[in-house]
Amino acid sequence: MTTRRMFFFATPVLLAHAVFAAPPAVDTSKAGMDPERLARIPVRMKSFVEKGTVAGTVTLLQRHGALASLEAVGYQDLAAKTPMKPDTIFQIMSMTKPVVGVAVMILMEEGKLAISDPVEKHLPEFRGQWMVAGEDGGTRNLKRPSRPITIRDLLTHTSGMYANLPPSFNNLKTWMSMPLSQVVAMGSQHPLDFEPGTKWQYSNIGIATAARIVEVLADQPFERFLESRIFQPLGMKDSYIFPPAEKHGRIASCYTLENGKLKEMGEETLGGGPLKFRKGAKYSLPEGGMYSTAADLAAFYQMMLNGGAYNGKRLLSKSTIQVMTALHTGDLKANASGLGYGLSWALVRDPMGSLSLPLASIGAYGHGGAFGTHGWVDPKKDLLGVFLVQRQGASDERNAFMSIGASAIMD
Repeated sequence: MTTRRMFFFATPVLLAHAVFAAPPAVDTSKAGMDPERLARIPVRMKSFVEKGTVAGTVTLLQRHGALASLEAVGYQDLAAKTPMKPDTIFQIMSMTKPVVGVAVMILMEEGKLAISDPVEKHLPEFRGQWMVAGEDGGTRNLKRPSRPITIRDLLTHTSGMYANLPPSFNNLKTWMSMPLSQVVAMGSQHPLDFEPGTKWQYSNIGIATAARIVEVLADQPFERFLESRIFQPLGMKDSYIFPPAEKHGRIASCYTLENGKLKEMGEETLGGGPLKFRKGAKYSLPEGGMYSTAADLAAFYQMMLNGGAYNGKRLLSKSTIQVMTALHTGDLKANASGLGYGLSWALVRDPMGSLSLPLASIGAYGHGGAFGTHGWVDPKKDLLGVFLVQRQGASDERNAFMSIGASAIMD
């Protein structure tokens, strides 16, 4: 569910400054959730902070459209002892991917693309792609794939595009200095690892390619499309690809856990140095570059749960949401037992998936990020959850939150 390299990006977006309504007050009665059980969440999160496994967390649960719990615990920055706040901004990394999926589907509903379209129809640099046929004595043998990759392949991680970065991408600062068009063009020249549609392989460049298609068909930078077509309509006032300087003070610091102690991330990652704020970057990092808050993400997930609309604004039709959140990967083995993929969403497909995502219903969907963040939507429970932290892994902390939250459902 999470990206596997610390420097995966998501798209930064400049939002116009506007006044939005304050988040709704907590209403556990309308949400049908037990306030005493929900009170266990900050207590448990505080225990992780005191143990030193995380600096701090922000957690949110919403059910039946009502805010049931919003808790900030610990510190946004350990060295400065800056308290964590409910509106602290986090690097959500691969949680950006479903936002890319929604952007693609908006253009699909406008008739500008079909999910079955070959990628080369919109990006000519993908014409004549090669595929690895095998290896002999250290030499790769190439052949043409049986068919070109499609947009659906990109969104389901079944394209065969590479999982790990080739040497040309290993310098993070060089990579981030390239525009999306250049990164995707370079990726198009790398041979596929397998026949499209035959295997599942998590691919960041695949999602970046989908974003580049949006950029081309919308005739505007990808981050601007997110701003005008998703963030602004949903009132996501603190969501960006490239955050403005006046909000840098609200961005949480990122940590690794080394020998049982938290260590702030350095310049070799997206969590430290100038790239913590994307200073000087050109790459919109659609696969993991987004910054956001718990309230903003809840608006995005509620839109999904509502069948494509939120606060009087419709982004997608109900039928499109159903297609996005259906299982598209069948029995293909994904990155965790019991999970499969829809169009940019990871799905719980059987009871084993409910163990990977504690107490989530079959059919629940969501996505995680490389710095420990996670969000999910559970239509059967009419529930959404947001778990924000800035530490790689953090699965124990996330699982505790999910378990306590699901156990608080009363109806």
